[in-house]
Amino acid sequence: MAAYLIEHWNYILDGAIFLVCVAILGGYQARLVRRTRLSPTRTVHGMNALARSAWVEQAMSKGWDVVSVQTLRNATMAATLMASTAIILILGIMSMLANADKIGPTLHILNLTGSHASSLWIFKLMLILVDFFVAFFAFSLAVRGYNHVGFLVNVPVDKEGKSHGVTPPKVALHLNRAAAYYTIGMRTYYFCVPLLMWLFGAILMVVSTFGVLAVLKHLDHLPQQD
Repeated sequence: MAAYLIEHWNYILDGAIFLVCVAILGGYQARLVRRTRLSPTRTVHGMNALARSAWVEQAMSKGWDVVSVQTLRNATMAATLMASTAIILILGIMSMLANADKIGPTLHILNLTGSHASSLWIFKLMLILVDFFVAFFAFSLAVRGYNHVGFLVNVPVDKEGKSHGVTPPKVALHLNRAAAYYTIGMRTYYFCVPLLMWLFGAILMVVSTFGVLAVLKHLDHLPQQD
């Protein structure tokens, strides 16, 4: 057993650090979701969800047709840009996979503790590839949601007993769902940083994980006010 651990120590170290970093980021995300659900005004995501619901209410009741379309177009363009960027990055990673035997040794110069095996390096690239595929589909679903809301938000509020079923709470639900997909896409961009640093070594992955954690904590939480 001891001989096996010594022989595969680099693999074990890489895998353990990866699992620890995933647990740290996953625990932070779970805590953020719970806090947003219980105290929405204490997080940026909760406040934005409330603001979007209020905006839909005002837009549908006051007939903000042009403002609504312009606002949703801006959101759609942002999501489209991020989805296109994800596709470009996917192609770049696939190119790296095709040349893994040439690029790997160069990146291992900074990897002083982890494994230099080509199979593990390819596994790391595959994780990054999956990460950006998730980003692409998340942003694509966000574009789809914003396009649907563009039609729904311009439906007049039912004031004459016409049961078309399009109400501000339902439209706000669609809008917040699209925004949630956009947030997932952005999260995958943030989480790709530790994965990219893992290519250079497990130590850099740990450092970048805590760096991303500090950035997310600053972005996700509102400053406390008296």
